[in-house]
Amino acid sequence: MNINIVGLIKAAVLNGTPLLYGTSGEILTQKSGNMNLGVEGLMYMGGAFGLLGVLTYDRMAGADASGVLAVIIGLLSAFAAGVFGALIFSFLTITLRANQNVTGLALTIFGTGLGQFVGEQMRLKIGGNISISNALKGAFADPVLPEALQKIPVLGEILFSYNIFVYIGIAIAVVMAYFMDHTRKGLHLRAVGESPSTADAAGIDVSRYKYFATVIGGGISALGGMVYTMTIAGTVWNHTALSGEGWVAVALVIFCLWRPLNALWGSVLFGGLMIMYLRVPLSFIPSQIYKILPYIVTALVLVVVSMRQRREDRPPESLGLPYFREER
Repeated sequence: MNINIVGLIKAAVLNGTPLLYGTSGEILTQKSGNMNLGVEGLMYMGGAFGLLGVLTYDRMAGADASGVLAVIIGLLSAFAAGVFGALIFSFLTITLRANQNVTGLALTIFGTGLGQFVGEQMRLKIGGNISISNALKGAFADPVLPEALQKIPVLGEILFSYNIFVYIGIAIAVVMAYFMDHTRKGLHLRAVGESPSTADAAGIDVSRYKYFATVIGGGISALGGMVYTMTIAGTVWNHTALSGEGWVAVALVIFCLWRPLNALWGSVLFGGLMIMYLRVPLSFIPSQIYKILPYIVTALVLVVVSMRQRREDRPPESLGLPYFREER
């Protein structure tokens, strides 16, 4: 059996990029003490509204459409959709103190339904598969770095042959890690997640930090849905394509021990697991079992991490718990 290792790594990176966005956004959310299980819904919303924004721009601009502007519109449309969904979650859980687990599951149902509705409306309006111009497709999927770097033996293909969203995702994870570990506001955010009452007593606005982290984190997670739709799915809306991506991203948060830099390699690992059955066929493993390998690994990861005793590997102390200032 011949296995193209370089090709497998590239495919793992590309398929792991949507997970990187979803995981990074949820890490930021959970660091504030909020447990948003609605990542699946946010990614559906991001995928649908990102595609809608680009499709609308393409039809309005016609032959004058700019690939750079299309990418910006896709990012902003998806981010805005994620912010909208996360604002609903934040209002219910932070202001009204609703149960976070139930609200997150409701957001998954709402976001998935809204995304599918928007996607189907686009398809029905066009009268077939959604399609944008080839020039705009290239702006989303083609490698963005100079060709000279891509031609470097082995490393060129592994490091420098990706679309712009891979490098944006890496930048988000790096900036987020620096923000949380080396800035005052980042330390305040972590304090809110660990002990909101102590943070409140120190003069930190707990609600503001929770809103900030949850809303921005929701927007980042939604970008993952747009990236999947515009790159992996080839700008074609498929109402089942994103199924499971959000749940894997939530599990990856635990697998990465709530550290953004760990999400870089964790997303590649799980991206590889999700396409392994296509790249490394094994006749002695039934295809149905092979396809659910990422979810089997996810379950094992949850068991292993829950058994670890080191404090630095544990979730924020107040994760999932509403804060009642009156009980401080």
